[in-house]
Formats: sequence, structure tokens, C-alpha cells
Amino acid sequence: MGDDRSDRELLEAWRSGDNESGNTLLVRHFAAVYRFFAGKVSTGVQDLVQQTFLACVERGDGFRGEGSFRSYLLGIARHKFIDHLRSKHGLRNEIELESRSLAGLLGSPSQVAANRQEQRVLLAALRRLPLDLQVALELHYWEEMSTAEIAEVLDVPRGTVKTRLHRAREQLRQVIAEVAGSDALAAATLANLEQWARSLRELLVDPSQP
Repeated sequence: MGDDRSDRELLEAWRSGDNESGNTLLVRHFAAVYRFFAGKVSTGVQDLVQQTFLACVERGDGFRGEGSFRSYLLGIARHKFIDHLRSKHGLRNEIELESRSLAGLLGSPSQVAANRQEQRVLLAALRRLPLDLQVALELHYWEEMSTAEIAEVLDVPRGTVKTRLHRAREQLRQVIAEVAGSDALAAATLANLEQWARSLRELLVDPSQP
């Protein structure tokens, strides 16, 4: 029988020492947090996921039931990723998220093994976008988040999210044309862009999970 308590109730119970409630909360949201990191780094995904959930339970002034818990949690994941880039890959401040890409910072691809050429092109193109544009698109396509939820993750106004999503789509189309290597592959990727983007979601899973 499933636990019908709200995310906030589970979090409060976990903070009070109820680890079973913590496990329930983790099961509910593990996949989303794992996807957030798996599309960006080739190693250390599990460690970053663990850091995110630990920060969630340790923050006494954190989630108060306003907005969605998933947005709150992925906002923490974003900050943990910024800390990771700052400590290991030379990211100096959050302002650089608007200009620097993962391809520029990390160079190496993520751990995702895409089967279709269109998926590989799309992954490579996403990693060439400025980081916050990449994150905005991934939250839109993979988590099907609303503008309000994405705004909470990125800690920006809703109008800024709309602008960023528009800019991200435009830049993504340009980069796909550059990295595809052929007009035919670029056209095939762009023709079904949302389909290919959402298909990547199924690849971003923890291989240790049954």
C-alpha cells in the first residue's frame, strides 16, 4: 500500500528522524534528480544525488509547502551542480551560467549512451548551450515543468523563463545544424525535436536500479 502523505509531511517526518519517510520521499523524486545530473556529468552522479537529498533534509529553513517540492529539490540540485563546477572545473560565479556551456567547461560527454543519431546530436547540442539555457530546456522537456516551476528552480521571474526558453530553442536549432554533420541528419533531428528531446528522458536512468 502506498504512502499518501504529502511531500512536505514526509520531509518534516524525515527531519524529525524518521528515515522510512525519507526513503519514501527519495523513491518519489530520485529519478528526476538523477536525470538532472546524468545528462551533465560522466562520473559522480550518485554522489551529487546524495548531496542534494542530504541538503534537502538538513536545511531547516527550506521547503514550506509553497510551490512544488520537486521544484524546490531541483533548485537544490542546481546549486549543488554549480558548487561542483566551481570546485572542479573553474566556474567562478553564477553569472557565467548565462554564457558558459558544459562543452566548454567539461569537454567530455555525459554518461548517457544514446542509440539514435538524432539523440546523440541533440545531447551534443544541449551541452553547447549556456548552462542555464540547457537546464531550462531539460526541465521543460524531461520533467514537463511549468514556467512557474522552472522559475523556482532557476530562481528567476516567470517572464525571464519564457524569454530563456525562446532563446534556448533558437540557439539549440542553430547548434544542431552545426554539430549534425549533414543537412539530412540536422533536418531529421529538427523535424521531431520535441520527440527526440523527450526520448532522451528514458535513457537518463540509474543503471543500478532494477
